[in-house]
Amino acid sequence: MGRAVLCWLMAKKKITPPKAAAVKTEKAAKLAKSAKAAKPAKAPMIAKLKEVPFWIGFDLGGTKMLACVLDKNYQVLGTARKSTTGSDGQVKGRKKIVNAIHEAIANAQVNPKGLQGIGIGCPGLVNPEKGILINAPNLGWNNVHLTDLLRGVFKKPVAVLNDVDAGTFGEYKLGAGKGSRSLLGVFPGTGVGAGFVYDGRIVMGRGVSAMELGMIYMPGTHLGSPHTGAVLLEDLTSRLALASQAGVACYRGQLPELNQKTQGNLRDIRSKALANAFRGGNEAGMIMFRNSIRYLGMGVAAVVNLLAPDHITLGGGLVEEMPTLYMNLLKEEVNRFAVPGLAKGVKYSIAKLGGTAVAVGSVAWLREGTSV
Repeated sequence: MGRAVLCWLMAKKKITPPKAAAVKTEKAAKLAKSAKAAKPAKAPMIAKLKEVPFWIGFDLGGTKMLACVLDKNYQVLGTARKSTTGSDGQVKGRKKIVNAIHEAIANAQVNPKGLQGIGIGCPGLVNPEKGILINAPNLGWNNVHLTDLLRGVFKKPVAVLNDVDAGTFGEYKLGAGKGSRSLLGVFPGTGVGAGFVYDGRIVMGRGVSAMELGMIYMPGTHLGSPHTGAVLLEDLTSRLALASQAGVACYRGQLPELNQKTQGNLRDIRSKALANAFRGGNEAGMIMFRNSIRYLGMGVAAVVNLLAPDHITLGGGLVEEMPTLYMNLLKEEVNRFAVPGLAKGVKYSIAKLGGTAVAVGSVAWLREGTSV
């Protein structure tokens, strides 16, 4: 029988060639086997929200904001961070604050109904009674009604503090200053902030925060000083002041290693880079570091002479990078400039709460019953 006739008969009778039939049978078997082995897909697991009371502690910093979800024992259950840029303006900044709180609650996987209140620490003058950030120089924000904003959104009690007041109170209640009668907190950073707690109360004015240590004018000057012959303490002692001077030193070839790492870019000269430059023993670096400590010692000595704290705690990024050296040098300078009888016996420590000090302290103040 001819090949063409054979193909015609097979097509008519729907006969599958032996080889093709074998392939088809093998594929069918494989499909059946895989179908049998496959298990039905599980529905995605949805985490059950924790039904716990919690508080929001908020650190509105000069360069970043941090929202912390804290339980009744001040343990951190979740956080959210965002950049803080003064050039963004106050409207965008307020939206970032609210969004960061929502994100922190989501990250902590807690039921939002468990929120008990919000404490927020701000970089500048505040009116704690009305919950207003009066002025934040490093952000360019003025008259921000934070209590109205946060109570309007979350319907809970709100406490608004200066950030260093909050950090100092946190250390007083739960950190390095626990058990002290009076605690002076000094935190060099973008500026230089201080807080003072006496017998469980933050020292402040009737309707405004106080202890603006960095805003004290001293004899001296620089190109940006608004008053000839006078210069702000924080323009001589803050991390930002040191970074600015280090940038000039990089340009002049005096800090080659720092220049290699940062190209003298002010935004890249952070606490860690500065600490490495100072520890390297470079003469230019050590001169500017010692000078900044001396000026800060003068300022702290003035507070010791006025308020006689029994304990001084130090915090901030640069302090944390070189804690023992910074503390010992500052103590030496305070003893040089303070009344001996007042400086004698003052205890010095490094803040223990680290990056959560402001958040913890603002919530602790809120829970003391001092909220707005």
